[in-house]
Amino acid sequence: MIPTLLPTYARAPLSFVKGEGSWLIEADGRRFLDLAAGIAVTALGHAHPKLVKALTDQAEALWHVSNLYQIPQQQALADKLTEHTFADTVFFTNSGTEACELAVKMARKYWDAQGQPARSEIIAFTGSFHGRSSAGIAAAGSDKMTKGFGPLLPGFTHLEFGDHDALTAALSDNIAAIIIEPVQGEGGIRPVPDQCLKGLRDLCDTHGILLIFDEVQCGVARTGKLFAHEWAGVAPDIMMVAKGIGGGFPIGAVLATEEAASGMTLGTHGSTYGGNPLGCAVGCAVVDHVADPAFLAEVARKGGLMRQKLEGLVASHPDIFESVRGSGLMLGLKCVAPNVDVVQAGYDQNVLTVPAADNVVRLLPALTITDDEIAQAVDRLEATASALEAA
Repeated sequence: MIPTLLPTYARAPLSFVKGEGSWLIEADGRRFLDLAAGIAVTALGHAHPKLVKALTDQAEALWHVSNLYQIPQQQALADKLTEHTFADTVFFTNSGTEACELAVKMARKYWDAQGQPARSEIIAFTGSFHGRSSAGIAAAGSDKMTKGFGPLLPGFTHLEFGDHDALTAALSDNIAAIIIEPVQGEGGIRPVPDQCLKGLRDLCDTHGILLIFDEVQCGVARTGKLFAHEWAGVAPDIMMVAKGIGGGFPIGAVLATEEAASGMTLGTHGSTYGGNPLGCAVGCAVVDHVADPAFLAEVARKGGLMRQKLEGLVASHPDIFESVRGSGLMLGLKCVAPNVDVVQAGYDQNVLTVPAADNVVRLLPALTITDDEIAQAVDRLEATASALEAA
């Protein structure tokens, strides 16, 4: 008999009832150091007082009106995002998946409005993850994502991650856009080198192609810049954002230049809940906090500290770990042992991590994690490795 919850998740036998900063408290009272952060979502930790206040104040005033009317909180968040980024305009969604849907529509609509409707092909890369909608799985293209869900949305060309020759060979007059994560998350914490992002920007400029960055997981200060592409000194035409922007409240966004968004005219897209007062009130509080240069510098510093300690962990346990990868507080442990075994063994040490492709364990702590908590995290990972070695 099928359970009342559709069985699409292999859930850990843990039930958390309370969160405090970098900690989750199980129903039985155990305290877990959370290096998952809801998969890079709770950027300011659990129950951050500024976010609690923003949500509570708004909840007591107004929850929902729909986009039939002006929403002051939505306008305020759009203004903050355009102030701090390349973008001229923002559309709010409820998730990264919905942001992907609009990014694809926006790119194709741009060329249709330019009188080139056949220019609809989008180049994507292996190892990518762009959500689980029809457009998202078609963009990712892997068997794991697409098997059994055909016919797939057409118009995507999939290239091997890092294959520059294949990218050059794939160029044609039908290419509308290139979509890429500056740091692949689900794909195994694989950063795109700065010179490659610069090369992509140059290539798109040369051939008139739109460049879409998916910063759903790597954005919102996670790498020590407000958005990961800033390290390369380039900007996209369209960008997908979600996860950390709401600090745990579901909200996403598509940011775009005026040119890239020019085809999206009245009635071409919509959302009942997107940009609701609750989500945008929280989003404003998040952006105000994480856009502070001092906060970003601290994320970069703590990322360096954590990476240094993890390098020592890898050196001490070569039968369990192979290397460290990533940027800022978006880090991955490339494993020798099966990564799912590392994640599960961590439960016994009261530490939470996230598996990813390429046999990687993701470490995505709250950006507010303290130096002492970083030390505790590595100690718990050390104990996890020792337990696996002794098994």
